[in-house]
Amino acid sequence: MKFGICSEIFNDWGDIGRTIEYVKEVGYDGLEIAPYTLAQYVTEIPWETRETIARKARETGLEILGLHWIMIGPEGMHLTHPDKATRERTAQYLCDLARFCRDVGGGLMVFGSPKQRNVEPGLTHEQAMDNAVEVLEQALPVCAECDVTICMEPLAPTETNFCASAAETVALIDRINHSKLRLLLDTKAMTAEEEDRPALIRKYAKYLAHYHANDANLEGPGFGDVDFAPIFEALKDINYQDYVSVEVFKFDPGPEAIATKSLEYMKQFV
Repeated sequence: MKFGICSEIFNDWGDIGRTIEYVKEVGYDGLEIAPYTLAQYVTEIPWETRETIARKARETGLEILGLHWIMIGPEGMHLTHPDKATRERTAQYLCDLARFCRDVGGGLMVFGSPKQRNVEPGLTHEQAMDNAVEVLEQALPVCAECDVTICMEPLAPTETNFCASAAETVALIDRINHSKLRLLLDTKAMTAEEEDRPALIRKYAKYLAHYHANDANLEGPGFGDVDFAPIFEALKDINYQDYVSVEVFKFDPGPEAIATKSLEYMKQFV
């Protein structure tokens, strides 16, 4: 099991090199990059920046594990939209993201972005599912070429009306049945599920490729009331070998406190 943390926590620093150095110094194994912290569109991130990220990661021994918040920033992207041109643009952008992910050494892309997947008014859920399948099937061959996995993230019904549960997300993954489409589970998002977090981890073990660690209060693990002991017990039970990555939505404690306290808290369970 490896530990990662998300880059937007350090966005105020304005220096990805400093972030990479600090994250490694604290003791993390990897960094998860939010592309919007580098440019509005991933295609605007120059080759020099990509090389710098990859080189700095190699020099420090930190892995760039992948990307998340991939649809924040660019305009006109939507996974389930009824407009075919919008879907084609979204599929192409996923390909652009996969190439950036490969360039910096990453291996996965988290599809969260609730607003960019919501079922639009007048569209049935079945139509939205068909549209999502169409978009993902266009992008997955390029993901395979880049050795990048798309991790679909179930989010709570308060955030989205598409893939709003682990079961619904797995149904999408099963329908497409591609090795580069897997599942992410998120501690906060699972608060809305009928089954508890350890049960969901065990139930969907064969699909799970990434795990986001946070608290129901939107802060880091150890900053709230969620007990991570049963979560890590379940991850160990399924022999989970991939990343547990810290993603928070409240930055008030500051990046140093978030990074250090979250990692110290999680390491007591492994």
